[in-house]
Amino acid sequence: MPNPYSRFKRVLFGRPLASDRLEHERLNKKTALAVLSSDAISSVAYATDQILFVVGGALGVAAIGYVLPISAVIVGLLLLVGLSYAQTILAYPNGGGSYTVARENLGVSPGLVAAAALLTDYILTVAVSISSGVAAITSAYHALMPHTVALCVLSIIVLTLVNLRGVRESGAIFSVPTYAFIAMMLALIGTGITRALLGTDTAALSHLAPAVVRHGGLTAPAGFAFVFLILRGFSEGCVAMTGTEAISNGVGAFKPPSSRNAAITLGWMAAILGVFFLSTSYLAQHYGVMPTAAETVTSALHFSFCRRSSFPLEARRP
Repeated sequence: MPNPYSRFKRVLFGRPLASDRLEHERLNKKTALAVLSSDAISSVAYATDQILFVVGGALGVAAIGYVLPISAVIVGLLLLVGLSYAQTILAYPNGGGSYTVARENLGVSPGLVAAAALLTDYILTVAVSISSGVAAITSAYHALMPHTVALCVLSIIVLTLVNLRGVRESGAIFSVPTYAFIAMMLALIGTGITRALLGTDTAALSHLAPAVVRHGGLTAPAGFAFVFLILRGFSEGCVAMTGTEAISNGVGAFKPPSSRNAAITLGWMAAILGVFFLSTSYLAQHYGVMPTAAETVTSALHFSFCRRSSFPLEARRP
């Protein structure tokens, strides 16, 4: 009879798999997109916010005019990074990220530096992704705001338990929220662009961000200070590229032909991420939406399109 520890381990990790079954645990492209691209795709929910937080702190609502150009430059960088990882996938069919490429081409020490950077990046990715996801929840349901830390901790525990079950099982679980997010973003972007083209709801919604307007000046800094501000906004907006390396690292998790399937999935991810990011920034600029500590850009757009924001947003905040 299994002891309590064995039963607990079985519940946590699932049944052990025989080595000859590992081949059947590999992922197809659709499932791999959910598992390996969820971090990158979900970053569109907060990348535009990060640009506006930085630039808006100095320019106020005038920052809206800079969000789309900055986003376009970041998407251009994303395409270059995506092409680089596509070449890496073909060159390292068993999986190769920054650590593998640096170690085999530059030596052990550069490889360890890349590995240390990746470990730091993974920790920060969890922090940023979880906090941004919970911020989206509390933006929609303000009553949950006092429980923000508890929700973050609970989310990390749930994600840890799901990942411990294995790649295939976690893929089946992650597919539902990932594709639901993609569907909702398509609905949001489609609604916003349709209304923009039809000329409806074109009035600026700058009243959605009274806190940013109060604390931000309306006079742009000149010279080096302005350049530094734009570069800082660019660097903050680069959170949109969070997790783009995951597919390159996980080539071995794909069904054969692994390299081809991984490269196609990487192309899907880059396309979805680029379109969503640019569209969100365009809608923020077109509708004059600025984020606050209590309201994200996507939340403000959602309530606007649902016509729940016909009165100042402050009135529906606790």
